[in-house]
Amino acid sequence: MEVSASNEAMAARQDKFTMSKTIFERIIAREIPANIIYEDAHIVAFMDVKPMAPTHVLIIPRKPIARLEDVTPEDHAVLGHLLMKAPDIAAQLGLTENGYRLVINNGQDAGQEVPHLHVHLLAGRKLAWPPG
Repeated sequence: MEVSASNEAMAARQDKFTMSKTIFERIIAREIPANIIYEDAHIVAFMDVKPMAPTHVLIIPRKPIARLEDVTPEDHAVLGHLLMKAPDIAAQLGLTENGYRLVINNGQDAGQEVPHLHVHLLAGRKLAWPPG
């Protein structure tokens, strides 16, 4: 029963989010401009237009995945790739000496604003803990 309810909830979320493209899908498709700093066959990284730190990069999979609950076993490689590329992107931006934070907001209460899984790379100032 729980699996069925979980599958139904995932399908409802996917239906809701697949009716129109998210802003991230539109960036990937080059329908709207973005300051893209890295891309490959699996991910795209670009500067956030509403930065929460001096350096605020969003790293997203090209595949539209709304939330962590929507990840499938087939997504293992792309999500691993996304996390493995984060240090390269940080190095490209000269952030490795002082450090950076990676954040995934998953769901409305966590602060997720776009229903497309993404990692925030934040740096350029001392970041407080705990967040929020």
